[in-house]
Amino acid sequence: MRKGICALAAAGLLATGGVAACGRQKDGPGNGTKAQVGVILPDTRSSARWESADLKYLTEAFAAAGVTAEIKNAQGDKALFQTIADGMIQSGVEVLMIVNLDSGTGKNVLDNARKAGIRTIDYDRLTLNGGADYYVTFDNVEVGRLQGQGLVDCLTAAGVTKPVVSYLNGSPTDNNATQFKTGYHSVLQPRFDSGEYLQGPDQDVPEWDNARGGTIFEQQLTRNNRIAGVIAANDGVANAVIEVLKKNKLNGTVPVTGQDATVQGLQNILAGDQCMTVYKAIDKEAAAAAGLAAALVKGQTPTATGLITDPQTNQPVKSVLLQPVAVTRENMRTVVDDGYVTKAELCTGAFEKACAEAGIS
Repeated sequence: MRKGICALAAAGLLATGGVAACGRQKDGPGNGTKAQVGVILPDTRSSARWESADLKYLTEAFAAAGVTAEIKNAQGDKALFQTIADGMIQSGVEVLMIVNLDSGTGKNVLDNARKAGIRTIDYDRLTLNGGADYYVTFDNVEVGRLQGQGLVDCLTAAGVTKPVVSYLNGSPTDNNATQFKTGYHSVLQPRFDSGEYLQGPDQDVPEWDNARGGTIFEQQLTRNNRIAGVIAANDGVANAVIEVLKKNKLNGTVPVTGQDATVQGLQNILAGDQCMTVYKAIDKEAAAAAGLAAALVKGQTPTATGLITDPQTNQPVKSVLLQPVAVTRENMRTVVDDGYVTKAELCTGAFEKACAEAGIS
């Protein structure tokens, strides 16, 4: 194992997507250092978090752990994902951490890394049949349960009787989306069964494409104008739904869920157009992932007390599972107090008064 690693002089030294540190060989990323850990993020389209949160917090976490890392984004391109992975493997990284675009591409990358003797970590998304050594994520079924309960709370507060509820699930290639649906459906199914709620359209949003999500919902609403509540699997899809509702003068009257606590999602909540979101403290996820990678680089056995079963292989994957938090206007200040978003980002222009009313100061 590589030894004698010095800490970064300052967190966040980035160059061409890499994190650099002093005292390394002159054949790697950034300032010529060789990366010990390679990280591949999926895109900047499906959610703002990958660029606004994960890149930042992973950079800081690797710096704090004294590990050199190269972080790159595949921009939703499977061929580029593979090319980045090949480059990292050939450069001699000791650990490869990925957020897969789909399990097929992810598995191929993990297989190649394993053949090269490189340890592997699935970050946020489990690669089905991928056989990663470790997995770091939030309790995704709980994320979905919070979304389902949030929608119930909003429909109850609005006094809606026998609401038609629409599902806009995440990408069918993302195991997280399957788990989210398991969670929110567990809350809503009993209400469908009893007749308290009516189950409306139930569709996936391929590749978490927000624009396609908006088109899908517009078609749903055209076919069934009685839709009174929407499970949107993340804030980006939720915003696309809200834009359709605005066109039909229904925003603020049809509750919409979200996830990721993006600035846009939080502002939609402040505006009264979004029911809730789910806050996942990405700094904790990044710190946990960096801690696993650092232990592997140093020849130690990482601490991962959770187990997630791969539904394709039925094999357990050692995991770190973190707890999500439901966010409404009432507790939104928590997200700001944690530094996940800043008041300056959130409370701009028309949202300044709403922030003050929400206790964000």
